[in-house]
Amino acid sequence: MDNPLLRLYRSKIYTAVMMLVFLLGIGVLGYRFISGFEWLDALYMTVITITTVGFAEVNPLDAQSKVFTIFLILASVVIVGYALSIITEFILNRNNIEDIKQRKMQKKIDAMTNHIIICGYGRNGKQAAKKLSDYGKPFVIIERNKDIIEKFQDDDIIFIEGNANEDEILFSAGIAKASTLICALPNDADNLFVVLSARQINSNLTIISRASEETSYNKLKLAGANNVILPDRIGGDHMASLVVIPDLVEFIDNLGIVGERNINIEEVKVEQLYNINEVKTIRDLDLRRKTGCTVIGFKDDNGDYIINPEAETKLIPGSKIIVLGRPEQIIKLNSKYNIV
Repeated sequence: MDNPLLRLYRSKIYTAVMMLVFLLGIGVLGYRFISGFEWLDALYMTVITITTVGFAEVNPLDAQSKVFTIFLILASVVIVGYALSIITEFILNRNNIEDIKQRKMQKKIDAMTNHIIICGYGRNGKQAAKKLSDYGKPFVIIERNKDIIEKFQDDDIIFIEGNANEDEILFSAGIAKASTLICALPNDADNLFVVLSARQINSNLTIISRASEETSYNKLKLAGANNVILPDRIGGDHMASLVVIPDLVEFIDNLGIVGERNINIEEVKVEQLYNINEVKTIRDLDLRRKTGCTVIGFKDDNGDYIINPEAETKLIPGSKIIVLGRPEQIIKLNSKYNIV
């Protein structure tokens, strides 16, 4: 979405252009029906009168035509002068407007903590941004293509224009205070360089990178990426799964986040569910009775997963549970335990 001041200038320019068109139309019609000129001659007389270039009249003007010309000249002085002043002011202040917009954007970024940075707003970057937006997660997008920024920027999406390979741009995106970096650049070498730079700046950062070539996987992991995604491999596996187990894949595709109020699977830290001074079990929480949600997974403090955990599984500090439920049940869970 454009800056309000920029929209105001554009509105004034549109108004000035419409006034000029209206003045031109009045002039042509006046000379055609008051002076009896042909259409082309009427247009010619209108143009030389409005622009005050001083060329000779097509034919001598009678009294009515002279009076009309006087009013046309006076009107053109006001309207043309207004149009020129608006256009000149817009050109002179356009850079200032962009600077104001950038400072406003930077102020928002500086106030962020534990946000996500997305490098690149191509196909994968857009998908990541949509998913994060559905989940209400704050994020910043680094994109070098100005046309893409102007096309997609609005009040809900924060862009930084620049090359993610540059440390200055990463700092502008708040990498020192960010929780996660998603490298979605189309070139593996660029992703590798960004991963190296980001890991040096913020050692606690969770870094997720895409890779086009399988040979880049180990390099990105070695550079500091926590996860490396190969979109082509995932796409091929998904298509094959639709042949082998189509109904199961369709069911899994319907899980997750499909809108702000249509979440049916959630990951929750145990610290959000009870006072961890006294360790409880899944049975003690009794989430099924309280919220309708079912615990389908458990991740311990070492990062190991248990699928369909037992009811006596202890919810130790630092662990997480994965729950499944209908959207209204997930909302009830979040509301009951004040999960944001």
